[in-house]
Amino acid sequence: MSFKVKSQLLSVLVVILLSCGVEAIAQDDLLKELEASEPDKTIYTEATFKGTRAVNGHSIETKRKGELEFLISHRFGRLNSGAYEFWGLDQAFIRLGFEYGINDRLGVGIGRNSYNKIYDGYIKYKLIRQQSGAKNVPVTITAFGSTAIQSVPRSVDDPTIVFNDRLAYTAQLHIGRKFSPALSLQVSPTIIHTNRVDQQTMKNDQYALGLAGRYKLTRSLSLNAEYYYRIDPLEQTPYYNSLAFGLDIETGGHVFQLIVSNTQGMVERTIINETAGDFLAGDIHFGFNITRTFQLAK
Repeated sequence: MSFKVKSQLLSVLVVILLSCGVEAIAQDDLLKELEASEPDKTIYTEATFKGTRAVNGHSIETKRKGELEFLISHRFGRLNSGAYEFWGLDQAFIRLGFEYGINDRLGVGIGRNSYNKIYDGYIKYKLIRQQSGAKNVPVTITAFGSTAIQSVPRSVDDPTIVFNDRLAYTAQLHIGRKFSPALSLQVSPTIIHTNRVDQQTMKNDQYALGLAGRYKLTRSLSLNAEYYYRIDPLEQTPYYNSLAFGLDIETGGHVFQLIVSNTQGMVERTIINETAGDFLAGDIHFGFNITRTFQLAK
């Protein structure tokens, strides 16, 4: 091959390589421009807790839009009550409740509790959701408010009681964070106002701080713990701080939660204000929650 032909081929090859390089640079610049013009995708943290309850009390979770949760709660008597009470089985209480997701942040619920024949209603709203991506938010904050109506004793048994005496109100902020796929923690500043109390043993306004945690053991099992610390209760109170442990078992649309706790309460006024058992003294109640979720709307 002559030198002239070789020079022409080399020139053509250089032109081709330069063209490819320029095209590659142009494509790379275009890709960078597209990436810069498209904001990062927001990723919301899911399943900080598996259900709407940490153990006895509420978690930061709400139901999704159009979901209806049916919750059955059982709390038996004390395990140390002996064989005559069949180790607490004869002293069982039950609560039936429903929670509905108006949207992905807002939920409402109602329930009926055989313990002191309490009716309760509540509202939950996720103020802030833990997220990453376009905006980093480290925690989820859910506001909770409830009213509980205690229907015992009946007015015919105690004519001095008026309807207002039966009411108690709860306000909470549930602040939670999912630290890893396995570990979630929650803190819950709380105030409970009870209209009528025994002034010797209880305050009308009781402040408390709730602590809860979840550790995921397997894909379908998690261990939960919950503690409510009452701030400055009366010295002569016969009540204790509530402590509870739960094992969550997820089976499809059901969540089955096994519980040991020193309270039979299933609403805030009884969980926090009226826990009569000392966990360390063996005043332990076994119980369980069963939840079933139905999709009613989209």
